[in-house]
Amino acid sequence: MLYQRSSALFKKAEQSIPGGVNSPVRAFKAVGGTPLFAKSAKGAYVYDEDDHRFIDYINSWGPMILGHAFKPVVNAVIEKAKLGTSFGMPTSIETEIAELAVSMVPNIDKIRFVNSGTEACMSAVRLARGFTKKDKIIKFAGCYHGHSDSFLIAAGSGAITFGSPNSPGVTAGTAKDTLLARYNDLEHVASLIDTNKDDIACIILEPVAGNMGCVPPKDGFLQGLRELCDTHNILLIFDEVMTGFRLAKGGAQELYGVNADIVCFGKVIGGGLPVGAFAARNEIMDYLTPLGPVYQAGTLSGNPLAMAAGLAMLTHLNDNSSIFESLSKKTEYLHKGCEEVLSKHGIVHTINRVGSMISIHFDERPVTDFESAANANNERFKTFFHGMLKEGIYIAPSAFETWFLCDALTYSDLDVTIMAVEKVAATL
Repeated sequence: MLYQRSSALFKKAEQSIPGGVNSPVRAFKAVGGTPLFAKSAKGAYVYDEDDHRFIDYINSWGPMILGHAFKPVVNAVIEKAKLGTSFGMPTSIETEIAELAVSMVPNIDKIRFVNSGTEACMSAVRLARGFTKKDKIIKFAGCYHGHSDSFLIAAGSGAITFGSPNSPGVTAGTAKDTLLARYNDLEHVASLIDTNKDDIACIILEPVAGNMGCVPPKDGFLQGLRELCDTHNILLIFDEVMTGFRLAKGGAQELYGVNADIVCFGKVIGGGLPVGAFAARNEIMDYLTPLGPVYQAGTLSGNPLAMAAGLAMLTHLNDNSSIFESLSKKTEYLHKGCEEVLSKHGIVHTINRVGSMISIHFDERPVTDFESAANANNERFKTFFHGMLKEGIYIAPSAFETWFLCDALTYSDLDVTIMAVEKVAATL
């Protein structure tokens, strides 16, 4: 395939945008080559500026669970835009979507809307610190919660007493208050708690990790975290920016039967528009201004366009809950097809899958945390990525990202994808 238009647009973008992109993974640095510039999308397909069509397994990194340009969402945005795009005043639609979200998700009484997943996670941690009156947090290597300072930490072997930022601009003081744990390792979490008794405000994690590929929680891991938090007066925060309203109506809390104290949302809840939210039971949420002492604000929070898109999306999911089972079956079908093809060609691999999230790791060992994800043959992934692109399949341009399936995908699309894997596997 020739990407002349995308290449020209990328060169132009580099002159006025750092790295030519407004989010780093788009630059294809992890896989090499020139990023594609999207022109349009519909259903399960995205079209680039050179008019190539791709079966899309990114789906805007998750929110397009019903497919691109889903008509009820598009119509809701158009009709709302006719009335004005932003007011800086309360609107009734904010309450409508809040009531719907609270009714769908276990263990939450109130929800506050923000503008991104980063904002949601940042605000949730601040709320946890204010509510518990403690400073330190535990996060997990490989879990991404946005680019807020507290989350850009690689504490290394000195994590028990010291932290060090892995992004310039993050202060040592911030790093010291962030403790880094190994995903799926309860003993490590317990040791961090024992060494920092009465100092930890919260534990934050993706209940199903999506930023080291798809990495499911081991049996008992989430339950064990819940018990540790209950024992030590620590709040448990689920970052459900990816999993919320995707794995089930009630997200990972419903799927695994584990209640978090605070839940963060994004992606699906805005129907593809910029939005985020965090939610909890009354006693925690009432610590927020204007009721309580923890400050959080946003001029565009609850933007009517995002609320309209989100309400249309959540209403459809709430009224058609069979979508989650249908998506899970499609993902299982893709999993089995890829497994058969890669095994036939003798390609060492592991496939992880939860619901409509899936990833292929080129390693025969289980991928259960960031270290095992990093140990996979990620050079082989680069070849795989470009091979799939050549065959008209658009997957995440990084070995450390999950794939997302949408309901618009047909079994014919899945068969085409499996045939593409067959062709690419022969070259690996």
